[in-house]
Amino acid sequence: MMRPAELLATRTWLFSVGLVLASLVLFGTSPTRSFAQDDVMAEFGEDPVEEAAPEPAGADAAEQPAGDAGAANPGGNANAAPPAADQSLLEWVFESLGAAYLIVFLALSVTLVSLFVMNMLAARRDTLCPTELVEEFSQRLAANDNQGAYDLAKADESVLGQVLAAGLAKVSKGYNKALEAMQEVGEEESMKLEHRLSYMALIGNLSPMIGLFGTVQGMISSFQVIATGGSTPKPSDLAAGISTALFTTLVGLAVAIPAIAAYNILRNRVARLLLEVGVESENLMSKFEDLSPKSGARG
Repeated sequence: MMRPAELLATRTWLFSVGLVLASLVLFGTSPTRSFAQDDVMAEFGEDPVEEAAPEPAGADAAEQPAGDAGAANPGGNANAAPPAADQSLLEWVFESLGAAYLIVFLALSVTLVSLFVMNMLAARRDTLCPTELVEEFSQRLAANDNQGAYDLAKADESVLGQVLAAGLAKVSKGYNKALEAMQEVGEEESMKLEHRLSYMALIGNLSPMIGLFGTVQGMISSFQVIATGGSTPKPSDLAAGISTALFTTLVGLAVAIPAIAAYNILRNRVARLLLEVGVESENLMSKFEDLSPKSGARG
């Protein structure tokens, strides 16, 4: 049976997926812009015409066709820009990344958001060390209701509740045995939290490596164009490989930086709350410190 926190985390993951897809659709309708590489292509394409235009003054200049004069006029071709100049930024990013890198980075981003939400829910004080449990547990111990205190701790799903329940279950064997049982449960719960947090660190370390792989691949592609394109390779072919190299690095860092930051923040928060769990559990169980083994059963 799923806990409420896990059910909420699953719904949040589905919401995150929908939010990412909706943002992609909305961002795709942004105003288009032209890029420097298309301007360079247009400039290179028109230079030979402009350089060949000058002719010796005389009767031959008068015989120049009107179409050539119109081609030499830069303003006349303002509405005849290449279709690639209308490419939006999002389309350029998609084309540069390619389907493979796009799917990988999108999966890492959605997974990171899901892990962040799940760890945020798990790192709350109510989940680890609720103050209500501390107050009610101490009241029942003060009233010598050890069985009621054990039932209260056992029914609580927090880490502190599980630690206290383990300690009370072994208190009849002595205070030291109770402390050992509490430490075992505390270490087990701590390992579960650290295990879930470690996936965020994995994404933070893996994402830049994928970006670096794309950088190397893009540079190899550009150098291949230079090697096989003769003395004058097309700038657009060179720009394609360089765009892949830069965008994979950019997206990889954009995923890794929040992942590493969130991992360290949540790890410190979990460590602090687990320390509070240890301190509170020992304070609550200090009542049985002088209890000798087999002299006081639970309840």
